[in-house]
Amino acid sequence: MIKMSDVCILLAVMVSFAISGYLWFAGQKEAGLFTATWVPAILCFGIYFKVLTLKAQADE
Repeated sequence: MIKMSDVCILLAVMVSFAISGYLWFAGQKEAGLFTATWVPAILCFGIYFKVLTLKAQADE
């Protein structure tokens, strides 16, 4: 059961990962590392809101 919000979170993760890889291989290693830290942060953000949604559904 994949929702549109899940797709948006995963899309943001993939874009961040792609930009990070591009920056790394383009020689901007510091910017690539900075952008790479967004990936787990976005995933945690998505998981947090997924848990909130599941908890709200269970309370109903």
